Amino acid sequence: MAAPGFWTSPEKSQQVMQERKRLEEALGKERLLARATSDLDTLFELGREGEDVAAEIAREMEEFSRRLSQIEDSMLLAGENDARSAILTIHPGAGGTESQDWAEMLLRLFLRWAERKNFESVVTDRLEGEGAGIKSATVEINGEYAYGLLQSEVGVHRLVRISPFDSAARRHTSFASVFVYPQIDDEITIDIRPEDLRVDTFRASGAGGQHVNRTDSAIRMTHLPTGIVVQCQNERSQHKNRASALKQLRARLFEFELEKKRAEEKKLEDSKLDINFGSQIRSYVLAPYRLVKDHRTKLAVGDVDRVLDGDLDDFIHAYLVWRKTGKTAASGKDDLPE
Repeated sequence: MAAPGFWTSPEKSQQVMQERKRLEEALGKERLLARATSDLDTLFELGREGEDVAAEIAREMEEFSRRLSQIEDSMLLAGENDARSAILTIHPGAGGTESQDWAEMLLRLFLRWAERKNFESVVTDRLEGEGAGIKSATVEINGEYAYGLLQSEVGVHRLVRISPFDSAARRHTSFASVFVYPQIDDEITIDIRPEDLRVDTFRASGAGGQHVNRTDSAIRMTHLPTGIVVQCQNERSQHKNRASALKQLRARLFEFELEKKRAEEKKLEDSKLDINFGSQIRSYVLAPYRLVKDHRTKLAVGDVDRVLDGDLDDFIHAYLVWRKTGKTAASGKDDLPE
């Protein structure tokens, strides 16, 4: 970085700075792991000398295991776009208010997950449901490996609960789908010709009052050759909404091109299942028992509230291992209903 002319090319210097940051973080993780190993050695030695350190050893082992899983995840995230930030979309399935409410719960879950990971999240589009919940939402999640980590969430999510909208307090099943796209930086050329775009403006919707624009500032952008449609109504400025919509469109078009080049993989298309029973990747059961179960990895977690509050690390790790090795989690719950 001290070399003459290093800062004359902002793009290249930015790449070097990002690579430096990545290497520093990797070295930091290695140092933390070495320190944790040393601390455990000390505790075991104290235990052999008769000290009562069992509880402390258990805590340190749990922390050591968590850090080891994080390092393993980074090794498993070797895909072409895994290190990129992500654009995540949520859509409810059939079922009206029930599914719309579930879609909003998932939106909160992913926003909380991003917060736990110290990622920046921006809701660029949110269409309110009728009565409750949302009809759709799009979120930019900015952070290293956000896209790679969120690949575990692509598919249909199923909720089973006693409905808060049913006066008879009956059990209902709801579905919502989640899709994830990589955010594309400016160095990747995506040719978007003005004549291939149809741009519509409309008045943003919201909860009312000051949250509803009084001008047609929201943007809906349609890419005519592919039929891809994106929209943004988060900002009051039409110019900012247009820039955000164009960013989403570039990401969608990049993914579109990747799918054509890697047709044999069809990872994204294989995940776009019908949003209904039998196609779910994960079930969140609140009644008659409480359990979150991933149907691909067989991992089951009983602390539903923790998961709904954004703690997805166990599911993400299990998915990455399953995707790489085909091995499922030894949950001991495989006989529970799907």
